[in-house]
Amino acid sequence: MDVSNYKLDKDCEEMFAGENIDDPDQAVPYPPKRIALIAHDGKKPQMLEWAEQHKEVLQRHFLCGTGTTGRLIQESTGLPVKLYKSGPLGGDQQIGALISDGEIDILIFFWDALEPQPHDPDIKALLRIATLYDIPTANTRSTADCIIAYLKGYIDNE
Repeated sequence: MDVSNYKLDKDCEEMFAGENIDDPDQAVPYPPKRIALIAHDGKKPQMLEWAEQHKEVLQRHFLCGTGTTGRLIQESTGLPVKLYKSGPLGGDQQIGALISDGEIDILIFFWDALEPQPHDPDIKALLRIATLYDIPTANTRSTADCIIAYLKGYIDNE
């Protein structure tokens, strides 16, 4: 599925319309979530491992991400990911704007708490906006696993 020109909107079901509709193993049991994936350089390997581990669940949802993180996830997993700018070049702000517009349901952001980032104010703003809009946010692999377990519960209970 090509998402390069896909515009986020409130009803992502159209993205899945007609795909594997007769295959109950591929049917989406509920509207797919819009998941933003971000990882700082030191956390990218961890994000890639996590995405590969949870590929079966993630493929049922609309994924977007900041530049390098999204591209690496696409390349390593084959999952479609709508790409935004790199974090330091405004990608974190783009994801924050999507959250404030109601176009992101979940934020998975593996950030490096020990490494200063040139765009720290953007990171703080993104986390603030995610909190303000009550977006489930995972900043570590264990919290991301909890969110996946929640999403997988829907799949297992179809």
